[in-house]
Amino acid sequence: MDLTEITEGRTTFFVPAQDTAAQFPPGSAPIFFNRRMELNRDATVLLLSVLEPSEYLDAMGATGVRGLRIANECGIPATINDREPEAIELIRTNVARSGLPVEIVQGDASALLSERAFDAVDLDPFGTPAPFIDAGIRGCRRFLSVTATDTAPLCGAHLRAGKRRYFAHPMNTEYHSEVGLRILLGFVVRETVKYDRGIEPLFCFAREHFDRLHLRILRGAEAADRTLERIGFIHQCRKCPYRSEEKGMVPTDHVCPDCSEPLQPVGPLWLGKIQKNEILDQMLAQMDGMNLGTGKQLEKLIPLCRDELPTSSYYDYHCLAKCYGCSPPEILTLLHRIHEAGYLATRTHFSGYGIKTEAPVDILREVILRK
Repeated sequence: MDLTEITEGRTTFFVPAQDTAAQFPPGSAPIFFNRRMELNRDATVLLLSVLEPSEYLDAMGATGVRGLRIANECGIPATINDREPEAIELIRTNVARSGLPVEIVQGDASALLSERAFDAVDLDPFGTPAPFIDAGIRGCRRFLSVTATDTAPLCGAHLRAGKRRYFAHPMNTEYHSEVGLRILLGFVVRETVKYDRGIEPLFCFAREHFDRLHLRILRGAEAADRTLERIGFIHQCRKCPYRSEEKGMVPTDHVCPDCSEPLQPVGPLWLGKIQKNEILDQMLAQMDGMNLGTGKQLEKLIPLCRDELPTSSYYDYHCLAKCYGCSPPEILTLLHRIHEAGYLATRTHFSGYGIKTEAPVDILREVILRK
């Protein structure tokens, strides 16, 4: 196998050579490695340097880069697992090169997590994480991280696949990236509470082709009950921008007050905050001591996540302008007008054109049409 040397953060490792002329270069190699996920890995290194778990499992190791970086850059004892012999051989090469005391396990991730528990568990499969969430919950003591790259099923573009994998009804809305993340989070909740456990979102974000969840697992039936209170639905009008939120496991019928159309329930999904601001502040303070290739991007992303309102959807202000038949003002002007009308409004990390606000639709119409 031809190998290429890569450095991320303070960690150097080998990956299989890729065909750079291929439509999707990571898919051309016998062991998967995607350079575009560096921000995902950098964010994990930064977060775990703050959380300081006692141990970490990279459940689907591939090249082993996640576990290597956590061990090397955070000083956290790491275990790297993969079921493929070729991957295990490469992981052994990378661990030997690093000189780190990393444990290597060859086996099925779900089987491993049924037999052993780890303080922090990272599920980063190729495609959907849905088949691994149950085992991830059972084998996780405090911190669970999950990546999903099947964003089309999550956001409603592939509706039937979304229903099958996540037992939810997504909808391909203007805020589809947020729908996808919240449906994924709602699915994790449903897999968690059956064990009398709850979750606390610490740092959850969507980026390009993936959703990433960082969660704290909480013990006890009371924590599970509190967590279930955050499950509900977004009710979206198909003809206008109106939407509303409803807590609960089963949606009720709603009608749009503006155009009298039945509203489409989207969910079940997670409602409310998806960040813990104290943790994000600690991550920002920690960045000076880290060597992260995507550090400048994280310096923009983390404050956006910290400051955005905890509404469960956002408005694309270009879509609003198109709906109302006008040219949109600058986004900062629009935010200022919403503030002047007495409502909070922020930008969102989900979209450069997104606005989060609790202002009603008639106020949004007024401020966007104002000359």
